[in-house]
Amino acid sequence: MPLRCGIIGIAGSGKTTLFNSLSSHRATPGSVMKANMGTMVVPDHRLSGIDQFVRAAKVIPTTVEMVDIPGLAKGGTGLGSQFLSEIRNVDALIHVLRCFDDPLNPHIEGSVDPVRDRETVDLELQIRDLESVEKKILRLEKIAKSGDKEARRGIDVLLRLKSHLESFQSARTAAVNPEDRKFMDDLFLLSDKPVMYVCNVDDDAAVSGNGYSIRFLESLNGEAVEVLILAARLEAEIAELDEEEDRQAFLDDAGLHEPGINRLVRSAFHLLDLQTFFTACPKEVRAWTITRGMTAPEAAGVIHSDMERGFIRAEVIKSEDFIRLGSEHACRDAGKLMVEGKNYIVRDGDMLHIRFNV
Repeated sequence: MPLRCGIIGIAGSGKTTLFNSLSSHRATPGSVMKANMGTMVVPDHRLSGIDQFVRAAKVIPTTVEMVDIPGLAKGGTGLGSQFLSEIRNVDALIHVLRCFDDPLNPHIEGSVDPVRDRETVDLELQIRDLESVEKKILRLEKIAKSGDKEARRGIDVLLRLKSHLESFQSARTAAVNPEDRKFMDDLFLLSDKPVMYVCNVDDDAAVSGNGYSIRFLESLNGEAVEVLILAARLEAEIAELDEEEDRQAFLDDAGLHEPGINRLVRSAFHLLDLQTFFTACPKEVRAWTITRGMTAPEAAGVIHSDMERGFIRAEVIKSEDFIRLGSEHACRDAGKLMVEGKNYIVRDGDMLHIRFNV
């Protein structure tokens, strides 16, 4: 399954503009009739580096599915509140914060304040989560009447979580023991999801940010969160260019080394502790996404369940060694091809050839 990210933020924050710079699907900013769905190809120069020697029939990058819901507003008045269910099943949230002035697009609160906007959106998610927690408490109370001890334990866990949410705290910061998370994981709580913040600045501040983004960073007080500074409008303009040379010239003029979407993907992978491995044959060169720490059989299972079930061994080459030496044969001769068993922990950039039998 591809990584799924939900894009959230105050109305007018530039969410849909960012979505358009990420996704092959183009959406109209200000649309409130539905959530925007799109797929983003994850840029990875290692894929083309491998394929220059393999010359496969197909090159298949890994992808990220994007869900952009309409903007949220204080007190649940924003139409985005009606679409929060659309992001119940995403893996992470990308919270876009407005950090730019635009007289033609005034802020719905009358002034630009990313710190206040973060609190507004967090509150909307917490309120929705509180509703879900209260409903489950009622269900468990009916079960507990029959003397079910597990239900009673679940109620205790959820009551503590309820108090946490009522204190304007997100579920992700609640002190819940790992063994007790089963009582909340099936709720897919919005404020429990990993979140990264995108400070959407004006074009001139794309490199180093501005006063708004600086104020937001200062408000974190050492909080361990992923924060990116991007100019969404600039990124969308770059994404519309077809030629790589034109995109690079645009980046150079803006003082940027790479598109911001590359940095966003890396941050998303870091946030979720993900990494990439590769498979290569004449039929296809392909990138696969796995959780860091997965063993070779588990990674094989991402390709096909039969591979995990019948796993024998994995032949492993580092992608940088393959690109440097130019072939599997050369890597083998140089001692860069390793044969690994069931306990091998796959590393980012590994090329795997899975041997299995079912």
